Amino acid sequence: MLLFNEDADGTFDDRVEDAVRTYQWSRGIQSDDLGVYDRETRTELESETKEP
Repeated sequence: MLLFNEDADGTFDDRVEDAVRTYQWSRGIQSDDLGVYDRETRTELESETKEP
């Protein structure tokens, strides 16, 4: 699933926030502030990510 198809520029803007919110929703992450890159989101994302 592709949630963000932009060049990474280091800015956490509305597009990134929307992608994080969609990721959280799709994974059932119950965060107080959807769209915020929190510890639970990071843990879930890292569990799906492989080192190159």
